[in-house]
Amino acid sequence: MTRMPTYFISHGGGPWPWIDDMRKGFAELEKSLAAMPGELPETPKAILMVSGHWESDTVRVMTSAKPPMEYDYYGFPPHTYQITYPAPGAPDLASRTAEMIRAAGFEVTLDDKQGFDHGTFVPAYIMYPDAEVPVYQVSLLSNYSPEQHFAIGRALAPLRDEGVLIVGSGLSYHNLRNFGPQARTPSMAFDKWLTDTLDAAPADRTPALEGWESAPYARVCHAQEDHLVPLFVALGAAEDATATKTYYEHGIFGGVTASSWRFD
Repeated sequence: MTRMPTYFISHGGGPWPWIDDMRKGFAELEKSLAAMPGELPETPKAILMVSGHWESDTVRVMTSAKPPMEYDYYGFPPHTYQITYPAPGAPDLASRTAEMIRAAGFEVTLDDKQGFDHGTFVPAYIMYPDAEVPVYQVSLLSNYSPEQHFAIGRALAPLRDEGVLIVGSGLSYHNLRNFGPQARTPSMAFDKWLTDTLDAAPADRTPALEGWESAPYARVCHAQEDHLVPLFVALGAAEDATATKTYYEHGIFGGVTASSWRFD
């Protein structure tokens, strides 16, 4: 196997690929997600998603062989609650993943009931619409600790040499109460800080991200950091890697600047 990169992706809003107007609005994001398979050295053995939409007091690892669906969004058309993404799970890899995280000192719970949330099935559908690649998830810790999520990423790093693609799925800007034109200035400033930080040497990059609350407009852009924390896992698994911006756009959600990154 060739070493896989890791990614932090901005995954858009709700079930956007299944709503025509929303899909048009996320055309550039779709293009970046659809390009991901071609950026990989080979087809992944599995995709490990760390989504901003699954968190727990302990690290939970999805172990179902046929994960169900989690329609964790509200107010969308009825047909979006019938979406299926029938990718198989990866129970054997999930068990190994749990052992790796446990060996790093974390309490781990195996979860055979959790299904794919939209932070997982939306990008996975754009990447692999035929659902042929196994997908499983690892939860965030609800304390959002940067240091602990970097440590989880470091524990997962060996999976990259086993053909597993690790994807942190969130949004580089996520404040549901501050979308629209008022998001323009803070999201641009935060994204510039993020770009400068990810372009820095690894020895400087990790501590800067651990102290992300000192970034410009940090708490405006992430009033709750559930959609930023997946970055720490993805980068922890590729801590010495070069960061490459794979998606950058102004004006989504009426004014938001957002970006996605590859680490390899």
